[in-house]
Amino acid sequence: MPEFSSSVKLKYVKLGYQYLVNHFLSFLLIPIMAIVAVELLRMGPEEILNVWNSLQFDLVQVLCSSFFVIFISTVYFMSKPRTIYLVDYSCYKPPVTCRVPFATFMEHSRLILKDKPKSVEFQMRILERSGLGEETCLPPAIHYIPPTPTMDAARSEAQMVIFEAMDDLFKKTGLKPKDVDILIVNCSLFSPTPSLSAMVINKYKLRSNIKSFNLSGMGCSAGLISVDLARDLLQVHPNSNAIIVSTEIITPNYYQGNERAMLLPNCLFRMGAAAIHMSNRRSDRWRAKYKLSHLVRTHRGADDKSFYCVYEQEDKEGHVGINLSKDLMAIAGEALKANITTIGPLVLPASEQLLFLTSLIGRKIFNPKWKPYIPDFKLAFEHFCIHAGGRAVIDELQKNLQLSGEHVEASRMTLHRFGNTSSSSLWYELSYIESKGRMRRGDRVWQIAFGSGFKCNSAVWKCNRTIKTPKDGPWSDCIDRYPVFIPEVVKL
Repeated sequence: MPEFSSSVKLKYVKLGYQYLVNHFLSFLLIPIMAIVAVELLRMGPEEILNVWNSLQFDLVQVLCSSFFVIFISTVYFMSKPRTIYLVDYSCYKPPVTCRVPFATFMEHSRLILKDKPKSVEFQMRILERSGLGEETCLPPAIHYIPPTPTMDAARSEAQMVIFEAMDDLFKKTGLKPKDVDILIVNCSLFSPTPSLSAMVINKYKLRSNIKSFNLSGMGCSAGLISVDLARDLLQVHPNSNAIIVSTEIITPNYYQGNERAMLLPNCLFRMGAAAIHMSNRRSDRWRAKYKLSHLVRTHRGADDKSFYCVYEQEDKEGHVGINLSKDLMAIAGEALKANITTIGPLVLPASEQLLFLTSLIGRKIFNPKWKPYIPDFKLAFEHFCIHAGGRAVIDELQKNLQLSGEHVEASRMTLHRFGNTSSSSLWYELSYIESKGRMRRGDRVWQIAFGSGFKCNSAVWKCNRTIKTPKDGPWSDCIDRYPVFIPEVVKL
């Protein structure tokens, strides 16, 4: 009982400290305003009138002052960055015919790798601990025995996931294809000619003067890189609409070799896509779901270990696949640390920044062995969308950021229901939060993504309006079943 009492007291001390520091200026101004008000009350009306009359106003001075104020205001509003809105987004929902239960996945693995039982056993152990559920999906070409990763099959998958997501987005927003000014498509491993962005332009007959971009080879964090590119373009092109398509095409990248480090992606990656409508039009202010507050990108490519930790290569038998290094989690931790160092001062309240600065100075001057203070990011954000790259990624970030199970619920449930959908996973997570009816006006969302290279990118969104629980979307038929309990090991 005494321990509980002291913990409660400590909690209120901390809350009082945060309130005092965060509202320091307000507390400073209140006494000053009170003193001025008391002095004015002491003075009679005649004294106040005499003070007013003693002030000499010259017409030239008034005009010059007015012009100066107008000039400064004009410069400020002209140089102020445009507000970037996220009007709406749509996530692709795979058909049930593409579903891959554990039993189906393992049966295919045994038939495809019948001469390599150790590789089959390795995949089974990974799948048991992956955090994936029984409803994740793979494209039709991978369901064949053996898989048929042809160019036509890859294009068919791209058309299926991209076009369905875009059709749904156009339906949601009422945006017409001819009104699209900027198009950005990101897909890391499938980069055909003509490009995927050209495929979209051809399908929807977009304007000839559209600004189109096709990003490839940038890993699972490419979705936020596309958001960053769209933001920069929207800053220089007024009254414009930007469409972003984030996806990963699985068909040509299903590894059929025997290297364990390259078999891992087969167990985690699944099909998915998201289409996002961003705008800088003032008329979209009232209907937009979110507005972009901050976006920070961190690239660790100068370090050799970081560069090679996620690497596409051929194995000894000539099979192409993605090699995931054993050092991946440590490298991701370093990238996250660098990213947090940049984004922390932009989002953390003054109380947390002061505690962090005090800890840093103490370690530098007094004792280097002092435990570093980890800022409480729960004070800066209401919701967290951590890239659903795997169970280990979510566990590590939950531990390092000291998050609760509810804060990482969207990431874990997205991994369970859809698997690792690469760059689009952040949008499935955001859709989960909305489907649970948790998004309120003014809420702040932190999206964190990792990608090859090695990169850690994060974006901060502020909810523009309270979002009603959607009746459609990728979670519409299963949200009532979530969250589900995910055991440490699922015995197969």
